[in-house]
Amino acid sequence: MTVELQVPQGWLTVCEYTELTPGRGVAALLPDGTQAAVFVDRAGRTYAIGNQDPFTGAQVLSRGLVGCVEGRPFVASPLLKQRFDLATGQCLDDEEVAVRTYPVRTAATSRASA
Repeated sequence: MTVELQVPQGWLTVCEYTELTPGRGVAALLPDGTQAAVFVDRAGRTYAIGNQDPFTGAQVLSRGLVGCVEGRPFVASPLLKQRFDLATGQCLDDEEVAVRTYPVRTAATSRASA
């Protein structure tokens, strides 16, 4: 199965689902030159948010620590430690700040037979 993000051009394949490690993120370069951070939680749910930390401008959220508070999965920026809700992109530490979220799905890999 592949992990796909919805971008303006359609569904973009990012990686194989098996390449994701629960609790760790991967960065994906998008067609418009921006980056997304893709995560899978321990329950197997996938999430995708913008990779840019809005407080520093660095592309680092994919390297953050994943956790859960009050049932909300989040990633904490590795730089200043602000937490971002993986489902909504909302910063849990500053309600005026959010990062973009992307619709994400897993799709069966189609393989042509020889």
